Amino acid sequence: MLPDSGIIISDQDKILVDYVLDQPIEADEFALLREACRRISITDYFREVVSFFPTCGGVPAGFRIEKRLQGDGNLVFDLVRDIGYEENGLKRAIPLIFSADTANPYEVAAIKDMIGNLTCNPGIIYDLFLNNPNANVGNKFTTREEVVAEIGRILGPGCDVSVELNDPFEASLDRILEEIAPFEATLSKHRLVVKVPHTGPVNGSNAQQLLDGNGRLDRRFDRGTTEDYLRGHNLALTLQRMGYRTNFTLMFEPHQVPLALQARPAYINAFVRHRLIASQRFQRDVASYQVSQDETVLIRLRDFMLANDYLSGADENASAKQVLDIAQTFLRQRRFESREGADGLDNARAGLRWLATSSLDETRLIICSMEGDDNMPDILAMLCEDEFRSMQGQVVITSEPNYIARFSSSPQVVAYQRRFLKAVQTAGKGAVQ
Repeated sequence: MLPDSGIIISDQDKILVDYVLDQPIEADEFALLREACRRISITDYFREVVSFFPTCGGVPAGFRIEKRLQGDGNLVFDLVRDIGYEENGLKRAIPLIFSADTANPYEVAAIKDMIGNLTCNPGIIYDLFLNNPNANVGNKFTTREEVVAEIGRILGPGCDVSVELNDPFEASLDRILEEIAPFEATLSKHRLVVKVPHTGPVNGSNAQQLLDGNGRLDRRFDRGTTEDYLRGHNLALTLQRMGYRTNFTLMFEPHQVPLALQARPAYINAFVRHRLIASQRFQRDVASYQVSQDETVLIRLRDFMLANDYLSGADENASAKQVLDIAQTFLRQRRFESREGADGLDNARAGLRWLATSSLDETRLIICSMEGDDNMPDILAMLCEDEFRSMQGQVVITSEPNYIARFSSSPQVVAYQRRFLKAVQTAGKGAVQ
């Protein structure tokens, strides 16, 4: 308890000060405050947060309580957005944050108390929910704004919500801000995270190619212009400077991370699933070719590369040697034949190492896009390694809710439930007799 004898608290702050007076402090800090504290006050940001979430009855979840003693004896309490905290400044049970990749409010309800973040993109919102009659039951929701508002209502203040821009190639910043505005109104800047994708060689002029014919771009992923490559970076940085927190997404390779961090995002991403599948395919086909020298193996691999944008529409006749060189380059860069990258987590490891050396203490790495039996266990094992254990508080693991939830179970859960149910059944029969 803070010392209160003779301390001045303004009338407008008295109720809010009650929210923080029960915060624990160390003995030496208490001694200092007893001697030096003359007044207690609350920042405007503190008032703004509590005003936006008035039903909490205290400091809402998703905010860290900070205090600073000024030279005039004024002890100032402030709030900092931090999804690592529950209500009234209580830390979450563990530093690692779980998240959900969904726009389905019916899915969110079951997992809402287990997560600190939710991410959605146009594919998740439109393909998987709004335009899916099996998910959007009775067509209850008709717009993206309605969906996000309902998700925000369900999740409450403790969860960030990342909403991705529909058109990252929009030339007008005013129009982008107009797109953001309804989400800022319903979620507030406290919870809203604007999701900005890396754009690669895609730009406003060639984006239509992705929608026509076979959907292949006429240039390879590594044949773009400087302006195109950095379109997403510059947009994310512009929004950050305007006071928005951003989720800068589509980081697949370790070498993407350093430039991504230059945009000062609240979140960066490390994708796992598709690049791991591709690496496994590269390894298998390269090994097969080295044994057989059969170029048809590499021609089939070329088809895979075309379908997955390792090659562009201009590379349909790429030679077997070109295909081999590209596959071997990716295997080498991903360190796939070493312990560092064999589990497909070399990009996550690199992301954590760059975060550890950065000045962005509040930035978190989202590890995303998972499937199968090994991705989640491999990620959790990596985070328990000595090198990364201290970084757990800067990690968010996100996937479809059911994928995350399945790793709460085990075959023995079923076996023990069988035993328990039989025991209860037997006890009931005994009582009747």
